[in-house]
Amino acid sequence: MTGTLTDALDVQRDEERRRAVRALLRGPLLTPRDAAYAIVRRHAGYLTQWFAREAGWSLHVDAGAARLRKVPGDLGDGSRAARVRDGGARAREPFSRRRYVLACLALAALERAEAQVTLGWLVDRVVAFAADEEIVRAGITFTMQDRDERGDLVAVAQLLLSLGALVKVAGDEQAFVNRTGDALYDVDRRVLAVLLATRRGPSLVGDGGHDARLTAITEDLVPDTEDGRNRVMRHTLTRRLLDDPLVYYADLTAEQRAYLDVQRGPLLKRLTEATGLLAEVRAEGIALLDPTREATDFGMPEEGTEGHATLLLAEHLSACLRDGKATVTVEAAERRMRGLIAEHRAHWRKNVRDPGAEQALTAHALDRLAALGLVRLSGAEIAPLPALARFGYLEPTIIGKKDKT
Repeated sequence: MTGTLTDALDVQRDEERRRAVRALLRGPLLTPRDAAYAIVRRHAGYLTQWFAREAGWSLHVDAGAARLRKVPGDLGDGSRAARVRDGGARAREPFSRRRYVLACLALAALERAEAQVTLGWLVDRVVAFAADEEIVRAGITFTMQDRDERGDLVAVAQLLLSLGALVKVAGDEQAFVNRTGDALYDVDRRVLAVLLATRRGPSLVGDGGHDARLTAITEDLVPDTEDGRNRVMRHTLTRRLLDDPLVYYADLTAEQRAYLDVQRGPLLKRLTEATGLLAEVRAEGIALLDPTREATDFGMPEEGTEGHATLLLAEHLSACLRDGKATVTVEAAERRMRGLIAEHRAHWRKNVRDPGAEQALTAHALDRLAALGLVRLSGAEIAPLPALARFGYLEPTIIGKKDKT
């Protein structure tokens, strides 16, 4: 009886740890307002050791926040920009360079803010900071006079709300955009203090161009020994397997591929046991699939007009891949989308009938497919990737058909 109870508690503990790992992979910053925060804090010791050993990521947990300081395995992947889930279509667009700059200026302002701030106060501080000579020389200006700029600031505020750095007290962001009202927030300084997830502060890195600076602020310092180099290799591969939707062998360096060929079995065993993800190993690469969707930020397929259109375009591109086409033009994809709109418009939202709607639907679908590692975009060309074949289908073959004669 005692043994049975112990086994049951062990199973419960292991499952809680897997849920905690998946929750941190999906949301690296959790606060007590998030449902998973409690189990992350309960297993903080185990999680801290596991992420440090397997991925080289540090985990900070205190009474106000749990912060997994993730560093991407592929610094060149820009397909998954920050975005907010609420608001209109423009508010939900992926963060542009201007929005990222605006977010940095807003965070700088909040560092010196009182316990409560309004959007109007934030505007004044951002405009003042934006007058800095380096920002002006970079060609970025903020006046907050037009509706688009105010909408961008609202998108930044909504991102900080989703992260827990701001907590709404009263007001309405849309009223601020329309110049008919304002919004009031509490500032959570414990969350602000753990937002930055770099190995070195950006101000400590010299000027050397974007890529060099990005590498410098995320670089792990390890001994130049065989063990140190293997550790970097293992961490890089683990980060990509945990963070990216899939890893193609063709994208790995020769050293990474050789290491993975030898260590693939034990590496995948450790990752799948600790996360509950399922490993799918194919000739072209590896994907860790999430049957619970707890670690998944982008679903495929998804509901709604955009989700349906993305799935149908994926099927079309998959057919192109099977026909041996290495690339498809964006113009051809838009033509296909026009045909899909004509075929399915009765089931899709009404504005897909507007002139040019196929361009927005196609752009959304391609951004989603690129972020999932299913296509690669290069200017006006789309390169379907092997995993896209998952979304193709063949004509059914009926077997055992009864003879009616």
